[in-house]
Amino acid sequence: MPRMNRRTFIGSTAAATLLASRSTLVSGATGATGPTGAGGAAEGSHKLERIGVQLYTVRDMIKTDFEGTLAKVAGVGYKEVEFAGYFDHQPKEIRTILDRVHLTAPSEHVSYEVVQNKWPETLEAAHVVGHSFIVCPSIDESERKKAAAYKKAAEVFNRAGETSKKAGIQFAYHNHSYEFEPLADGDGKLGYDILLSESDPKLVKMEMDLCWITIAGQDPLTYFNRYPGRFPLVHVKDWTKGPDGKMGQKDGHMADVGDGAIDWKHLFAESKKAGIEHYFVENDEPTSPIDDLRKSYTHLHDLRF
Repeated sequence: MPRMNRRTFIGSTAAATLLASRSTLVSGATGATGPTGAGGAAEGSHKLERIGVQLYTVRDMIKTDFEGTLAKVAGVGYKEVEFAGYFDHQPKEIRTILDRVHLTAPSEHVSYEVVQNKWPETLEAAHVVGHSFIVCPSIDESERKKAAAYKKAAEVFNRAGETSKKAGIQFAYHNHSYEFEPLADGDGKLGYDILLSESDPKLVKMEMDLCWITIAGQDPLTYFNRYPGRFPLVHVKDWTKGPDGKMGQKDGHMADVGDGAIDWKHLFAESKKAGIEHYFVENDEPTSPIDDLRKSYTHLHDLRF
């Protein structure tokens, strides 16, 4: 998701995550690929078995037609969804709708404020809906230039991860591009590196946004090699090169998967090493959300790596 609006968007719907009842986790919501890369199989023999959607892509539609939008997403062929707010619906109702339209929701996004101040009730609601991951998508904007803030965030995430682990839910963090910008007090370290090194790998996993890290000028494979198994979730969205052939924050634009410049075969060939279990398509700026999701799905469904 883009930096702007994410915190406000999630915050506006966070109140709906509260519920007093408890249910068990959905079983079988794995969404994983088979072994890839060095697994010994011939190149090009692997494909994505379960493709998901980050529902921020259809945020305007789902506000006015919750079940209808989920049904359209499922109709494209997607099997999983990741929530970014519950849109004034209660967890039990959401679980019923998901079952009805044959979707699972292995993950949700909640704000940094929710992680700090509303964690027990968030875990309660997550059990009802069936989430096995809860992801924080950003830290406060005022703190993104300070290494000390990333160290503090890692402490917050470790505590949240310890509590969620006991509840059977994995905590994770989702990156944008700002985590890869130089820090005034970082001694050369990047914010993302601090989060990875200062947090417990068993308690804090990463949902790598493969688009934002790429346009920030970093190679996802470097992190897959350095921190194998740390990335059970990824966001899959594309970005075009600019007129000068560069691919960065000020060059090019977001695109449907397959219409941009990211080499998905190259990245997904290392899925096993990275530990990827769930692939969530996202388009922060869709022209026609369902049509855009259909284009991305077709490309990923036909992809072999």
